[in-house]
Order: sequence, then C-alpha cells, then structure tokens
Amino acid sequence: LYKSDKVSSKKSPNAFITLDLHGYTRQDALTKLDESLKVWEDAAMQGSYPFVRPAMIVCGCGNQILSETVYEWIRSNDKVSNAPRVQSSRR
Repeated sequence: LYKSDKVSSKKSPNAFITLDLHGYTRQDALTKLDESLKVWEDAAMQGSYPFVRPAMIVCGCGNQILSETVYEWIRSNDKVSNAPRVQSSRR
C-alpha cells in the first residue's frame, strides 16, 4: 500500500452521500443538516439535470428523537424530499 494525496475523480455522480447523526443532540443534528444541505446543493448543481443527489441520513434507533427531527426537517424544507418507498414483493 502507498499513500496518495490524489482524490479519485471516478466517483459516481449519483453515489449516495451519507450523513451519520449517531450521538448528536436534536439541535446539533439540525445544525449539521442545514450545513450539509448547502454542500449537497452545490454538489447537485455541479451534476446534470435533474440536479438530484441521493443522500442517506443515518439516525440510529433509540427513542426516535433524531428520526422525528430528520422527518420534520425534510418536510419543512422545499429543497429536500424523502425517497419513494419501495414495495416489497415478499409477503
């Protein structure tokens, strides 16, 4: 193995961006989401039409405070939407 300072430019333009909010307080999570949105917007606008970048926000489990916080943040933000739910073919 060797050390390289070059960043690979072969990253897929539609690769998921992941934000892990484990251990964040509600307020810290909202701040991080707002900061990340600016970066995500810039990345989307550098891509191609329809200027959409998928992102995965990891909240973990527990008492669902962060899950509810992220859900409300998504609902209150016009530039963000939930991914469509995929129907499972298994029953």
